[in-house]
Amino acid sequence: MELNGASAVVSGGGSGLGAATAEALAKAGAKVVVFDINEANAQAVAQRIGGIAVAGDVAEEAPLAKAVEEAAKLAPLRIAVACAGIAPAARVAGRNGPHDLDLFSRVIRVNLIGTFNLLRLAAARMTANDPLPTGERGLVVQTASIAAYEGQIGQAAYSASKGGVVGLTLPAARELARFGVRVVTIAPGLIHTPLMDTLTPEARESLGRQPLFPQRLGRPDEFASMVLAVAANPLLNGSTIRLDGALRLPPV
Repeated sequence: MELNGASAVVSGGGSGLGAATAEALAKAGAKVVVFDINEANAQAVAQRIGGIAVAGDVAEEAPLAKAVEEAAKLAPLRIAVACAGIAPAARVAGRNGPHDLDLFSRVIRVNLIGTFNLLRLAAARMTANDPLPTGERGLVVQTASIAAYEGQIGQAAYSASKGGVVGLTLPAARELARFGVRVVTIAPGLIHTPLMDTLTPEARESLGRQPLFPQRLGRPDEFASMVLAVAANPLLNGSTIRLDGALRLPPV
């Protein structure tokens, strides 16, 4: 897919994977709308890449619909990337009792419902695009996690939410195929995002030894490169791609 002259929306674009993706898309020639719940972060990234910032809750219709419409005003919306997510840890039955139900609902709301919210709004706009010479009208890239497959102790809510994203991929791709809109999910492993900076250097080094090769934490720009690779290859559709250095998470 040719990104030069297209527009894009990146949810969670104010930091981490989303910020790196927004920057990569802008370098590829796309006009990018950076969507994030943190308005200051969204503005900072948008200013850096020459994009537009829209702030809001990814699971609410109005702000995300605004982001999609702002993108469509700039150029045909060809790509949307769902990077917004949270990962609080809690045991199903811990020392303080059962898993907090509100916390579980919040994780599902942000990670799964927020992803679907962008998928449905962006896809509806993309179906109205003129097709490219390849027949494509658009692409939605979703972010899952290898925890969707090997969730660790304390990740029940997170793993369930990311498993839902994986499960969403194929039926959405099948439905949207007739419009030339692709749906692909990336399941990253251990990536050095701002969340990792809250850990000690020793803890980060320990985590970095877990992947088989390369034996280090992944970089946000490597995730962004995968987004561009997915965009470039129209045969990628309806699948979840692991981006993890052959890491398989242990129980703890």
